Amino acid sequence: MRYASPSPRLISRLLCTLPQKLTNLQFQVRERVLKEARCWLTEYLHSARAIPFSHADSIVSNAPFSLSAFVARIPFPPSVVGVDLKRIFRRFLTYHPLNEYDFFFESIGLPPSSSSSTAVSAYPSDFLSDDGLLLATASALVHYGFPWTKLGLLYREEPRIFSSGSDKLIPRLLTFEARGFHRACIIGICLAFPSALSADADPGGEIDHLFQYLNKVFLDFDLSQSVPENNVDIFLQVCRNIRVFYDLDSRKGTMGELMCKNLRKIFLELDAALIAQKLKFFINLGMEASEAGHFILKHADIFNTDLENPSILMPEYLKSIGLKKDNVATLSGSFPYVMGKNKLGNLPATLKAMNLHNWFLGKILNGNLHYLSPEFILTSSHDTSSEKRFRHGLERLKSARMNKFLDKKVEFLLSIGFGENELTLRSVSALQGPNDQLQGRFDCILGLGIEYSMVCRMVNTKPIILKQCKNTFREKVDFLCNDMGFSLEYLYHFPAFLCFNLENRIRPRYKMLNWLKEHGLLNKSFSPSTILTYSESKFVTTLYRLHPAAPKQWLERHSYRVDRDGNQISLFSSRPVPKDQA
Repeated sequence: MRYASPSPRLISRLLCTLPQKLTNLQFQVRERVLKEARCWLTEYLHSARAIPFSHADSIVSNAPFSLSAFVARIPFPPSVVGVDLKRIFRRFLTYHPLNEYDFFFESIGLPPSSSSSTAVSAYPSDFLSDDGLLLATASALVHYGFPWTKLGLLYREEPRIFSSGSDKLIPRLLTFEARGFHRACIIGICLAFPSALSADADPGGEIDHLFQYLNKVFLDFDLSQSVPENNVDIFLQVCRNIRVFYDLDSRKGTMGELMCKNLRKIFLELDAALIAQKLKFFINLGMEASEAGHFILKHADIFNTDLENPSILMPEYLKSIGLKKDNVATLSGSFPYVMGKNKLGNLPATLKAMNLHNWFLGKILNGNLHYLSPEFILTSSHDTSSEKRFRHGLERLKSARMNKFLDKKVEFLLSIGFGENELTLRSVSALQGPNDQLQGRFDCILGLGIEYSMVCRMVNTKPIILKQCKNTFREKVDFLCNDMGFSLEYLYHFPAFLCFNLENRIRPRYKMLNWLKEHGLLNKSFSPSTILTYSESKFVTTLYRLHPAAPKQWLERHSYRVDRDGNQISLFSSRPVPKDQA
């Protein structure tokens, strides 16, 4: 059996989640050397760099990636049995200074492969002692009660906190206590809302609005009494859940009462990612973000409903939610690529692909939330023959193409509103690239101002349009609208326009037509669907019918291709086209 080798992207992602391999050490001694290196570096930071021992221990013990990278660079002898490792470490640091920021930023919770490298680049030195304010701020926060390994939550969002100094931070934290919050609650609030430590403390400003909001949740409704007083982790989880709604609440404070009335269990037991998933479902249906927050808080049963995994079947589901048979038949004929099985989590995309999302949202808001219940969905899904045909076709496609990643591409098409059907199988065979790139290209086309349902229709008609990069889409649409004078609606009738090469086909042919117009040789207009789909020979024949001299002008001045260096090469003379003639 043949297995596809992992992609370079996947390999690099895996390497970023694993400490560096110690190929310079025998396997049997690696653990011992790492342990001694950890102890020696802790003592080094304390004695040589004058960092308090507790901080030095936190920095080294919580930075396994940096520790492995340090040990991997040391040229150990073939055998380290009986060797003075401390002497080797000391000698190595004599010629290779330790970048203490790598250790520090990893230890406070920043990913060593991304965020910490960005943070380190902001500091010109390798030594923490050269920036006393950074370490002093971290020390003050830890002494107040902040967990060392969670300080990265503050730095990632508000790095200026670490240049504030303890003389500003501690008084601010004490003012929070004066508002009636106990210390563990304050720490959870600051970790979830880092701006509480960095924003201006003006009366009526951002901090006042935030704590008025939190007063309703923690104090007025006694939510803090449901949390163990010294459990920072639970307070952080609660505050993260609160922030999901706070960021959505355009009328700051209006969700406070909704959060607390009979909903303490939601904030104590649910994860912020699950809450965000529920919100995303209704936002994708067309609901405003702030309204979605109010809606799911008013209908707390949504949190117990699986809005992701239940299967829906089109067009049967459309019939069950109240559409007449004639309308369902019309939709099935207009959007055949949407029909078939899909997940409930993709229902918003499926409805948008048919322009039904606003109609369905109205149904939900008018008291038909049961349309999303698993029991209701189960009664509208009973056709298994189409699913079997789809699976059989997919397996044949995998066998023919020997591509085990087709499942991922099917997943992408289902996520944008396609169903399990023959048209989806046809489209999936033309897609290239990982799902995040395909989604980025799809979103780019949407961002150009084209309706969602029309983008889906374009993908169904010409799935190869998703092979192109985002800049290519923008350049082609810009040329279509500004140079050729067509509106975006023309793409609804001729989506293949986005498939033609701009520099080697679209631009040269329209330059030739403009030349004919300037010389009064063009008496009728040609649509893009005509002039671009002509083969080279047919296009030259068309030019000859317009004027016998036109083909010569085309071949000498306008028929060219653009090479990798951006040079225009004439297809007729095989020489670069002069810039004044291009």
